[in-house]
Amino acid sequence: MSDLANKKCVPCEGNIPPFNAEEIHKYLKKVDGWEVLEDKIDGFHLIKNFKFDNFLKSQEFVNKVGQIAEAESHHPDLWFGWGYARIKIFTHAIKGLAESDFILAAKIDKISNV
Repeated sequence: MSDLANKKCVPCEGNIPPFNAEEIHKYLKKVDGWEVLEDKIDGFHLIKNFKFDNFLKSQEFVNKVGQIAEAESHHPDLWFGWGYARIKIFTHAIKGLAESDFILAAKIDKISNV
């Protein structure tokens, strides 16, 4: 686990450029199992699927992610159902990735290993 989980997300108002491919690959090594995808709407984003034994465990996990997201003022897209959760993280203001996206991913990894 990297030290990213100990950092604080910094709100972005669009005054920075999104990470380029080199920066993305550097930070991707610091999180566990996240994929980087790109689309025309959101640009580059992090995405990860989580598996659980039942609906309640999926819901509990998503609720914990929501608490972290609110505390960090950085809100991912969440999908969940029976036995799964899917999380998409990116910085809306820059339509891409920044350090805070990887910080949030590291914090989520920390709770998924509990």
